[in-house]
Amino acid sequence: MKRPNNSTTAHLLLLAVVAIWGSTFTLVKDALQDVSPLFFNLLRMALAFVALAIINHRQLRNLSRRAILSGLAVGAFLAAGYQFQTAGLARTTPAKSAFITGLVVVFVPLLTAFPLLRPRNTHAPRWNAALGALLAFAGLLFLTTPAGTRPQEIFSTIGTGDLLTLACALAFAGHLLSLAHTSPRLPAAQLATLQIGFATIFMVVTLPLGGDLRLNLTPRLILALAITSLLATAAAFTIQSWAQQHLPATHTALLLTLEPVFAWLTSLLFLHERLGPRSLAGAGLILAGIAVTELLSSSAPVPAHPA
Repeated sequence: MKRPNNSTTAHLLLLAVVAIWGSTFTLVKDALQDVSPLFFNLLRMALAFVALAIINHRQLRNLSRRAILSGLAVGAFLAAGYQFQTAGLARTTPAKSAFITGLVVVFVPLLTAFPLLRPRNTHAPRWNAALGALLAFAGLLFLTTPAGTRPQEIFSTIGTGDLLTLACALAFAGHLLSLAHTSPRLPAAQLATLQIGFATIFMVVTLPLGGDLRLNLTPRLILALAITSLLATAAAFTIQSWAQQHLPATHTALLLTLEPVFAWLTSLLFLHERLGPRSLAGAGLILAGIAVTELLSSSAPVPAHPA
């Protein structure tokens, strides 16, 4: 039997990673019945850090000052993204959370319009970034506001969970830009482990902002913690780093746009979440905005956010 080549393997593995990331929205939403959102994040991140520290312990010897400061900066954005996302997920649906989080792909090229934020060897945003932003913004309005909403009522009708998730997308955009500035100068194993470690510390500090702590160890919570920390974080980003070395940029971008689709499908199957015609139109516009931004880009695709 002929063995699959690296390209085929990379396509299949990255598709599996995207499916795992998409499914975590439903998995976490279900688990939040047993634990407070910010406490779940802390447990998830701490487990991921322990796993990465064990795997990369040799690369963590003799850390430079640059590595520590870079891990601190990247970890702060990562922690903010997770905190906003999970707090928002507790107040909205998995499908909405996934589609809104996907706007990170639109925010990143828009933020590179500012020279100070633009990574080295990255061009200023092109016309497709503006078009993608317009499509995504229209989709966001359709997805989060009821029909007949007047312009002055837009922000008052968008749910708190949706606004928190929008803040999460901005935080993850900051995370990806900070990675683009720091990752070329540091070993990947060091930066990956340090950012997860510092994110854990930030989550400890911000834990009181989440209100009363709640924890009820159930099989679904244990399963959610295991999948999100080990599969969706430690293993998934290792696989993604390898897969992107063997795939054309457009193929990677196309696969990454499927994450909110997997989120909606798993939410439909397990939580019976259905999107009405207006919400489906909004989701479609957001996907179109993401696709226009990514697939028509002349540079490498934005790495996927940690979902």
